[in-house]
Amino acid sequence: MTQATPSAHLPRGVVLAGGLSSRMGQDKAAVMLGGKPLVHHVIERLAPQTAGLSVNSNIGTGLDLAAAIAVFGDTVPGHVGPMAGVLSGMRHAARHSPAASHVATVPTDTPFFPRNLVARLQAAITEPNQIAVAYSGDIMHPVFALWPVALADELEHWLLTDGKRRVRGFIERHPVGRVDFPVIETVDGPIDPFFNINTPADLEAAERWLQLIEGREK
Repeated sequence: MTQATPSAHLPRGVVLAGGLSSRMGQDKAAVMLGGKPLVHHVIERLAPQTAGLSVNSNIGTGLDLAAAIAVFGDTVPGHVGPMAGVLSGMRHAARHSPAASHVATVPTDTPFFPRNLVARLQAAITEPNQIAVAYSGDIMHPVFALWPVALADELEHWLLTDGKRRVRGFIERHPVGRVDFPVIETVDGPIDPFFNINTPADLEAAERWLQLIEGREK
């Protein structure tokens, strides 16, 4: 099959920060890691991989973000899960970047995701309405994905009518491009690049690993 990329251009990027952060006890986007807010780590990784990015947050980050980074809430109310953030990213891209065919999403609590994430997701797209999704160790990471903007109306209907709203449930309704990423090898042992920070203990682990990972990437 001839491989088709979503666009000759990079997709729009969306940082998903719309969750309630109940296990952390505070807005995870604002949690400090290595002396700067967690969302800044995520933005710095995602920005070079995309044609501009935005942040989905239902409370506003209250952070010092660049003027070019728009912050918007869910278009479907009620904190119905991460797919509401994906939908909001699609709607925002359609309004402000009409030529954008896809949006790439990452959550705000995962500071070590690959710097070639988007390029590899794009390379996995081979047919219309296909969703490209990241895996590591045979585990799907469903919000690390490349989404066709054309699915926005279907996604909105699904959010309003599906009782479970499982991210995998929506993904599995469509052709899926699976992209496997290796673990990060460090002197402290292997680290999942999609390690996410949910609790203060996770944050302590991320602090230990931050210098190891950044030093390995230089």
